[in-house]
Amino acid sequence: MPEHEQEFKQYFDLIDINELRDARVCDIGCGIGRWSYFLKDKCRELILVDFSEAIFMARRNLKDASNVIFFMGEIKRLPFGKDFADFLFCLGVLHHLPTNAIDEVRELKKSAPTLLIYLYYALDNRPFYFRILLATATTLRKVVSKIRNPLFRTLFTWLAMCLFYFPLIWVGGILKPFKLSHYIPLYETYERKSLHRIRQDVYDRFFTRIEQRFTKKQILELKDTFSKVTISDHQPYWHFICQR
Repeated sequence: MPEHEQEFKQYFDLIDINELRDARVCDIGCGIGRWSYFLKDKCRELILVDFSEAIFMARRNLKDASNVIFFMGEIKRLPFGKDFADFLFCLGVLHHLPTNAIDEVRELKKSAPTLLIYLYYALDNRPFYFRILLATATTLRKVVSKIRNPLFRTLFTWLAMCLFYFPLIWVGGILKPFKLSHYIPLYETYERKSLHRIRQDVYDRFFTRIEQRFTKKQILELKDTFSKVTISDHQPYWHFICQR
């Protein structure tokens, strides 16, 4: 888990962690608990929720924490009442639901007064060729995600890494001393990531059936529901805070 510390700091750059000391915090779609791992000693109570068996891995990863509660359940059927948490975060989850992710953020308003959310962004702050590459990858994803064969998925993941991801990361590294690496797709996201993390992201990118993406402008439309919406200008784009 310590290898995710830098990412944790990036996601939580909009809040003062010390303010969570007396708070009940909820991690929706917690997965293996990679983010909650860094909060277990920073808040009064942690509630972890995930619909998959990853919740059992989260329990193992946080087994030494006495202030954590684990729930296996669906985001749209949370077994909690209004304001069950003081602070709720949901990172990289809602854009995989079959319903509009922005509307799902609005639904979470009743759960906590402050939300930290990350949705896949639409590359609206990137050069046009980033979006062309994304459109190509999306077309490919819609085809290969229907293939269930485990061997095919493993081979495809490795091929995508070796033929697409690694070359771009390599080129970005060469251009970094010239301050040109931000023009290379994928580099800024993966320059410090481990092989395991890149492989997992490639798998998720091409074998997840549903993927929604949003522009900064679309996220700001949440101001019709929340009194304040703050969007980070740092990676990962566009993670944001909603306050009721």
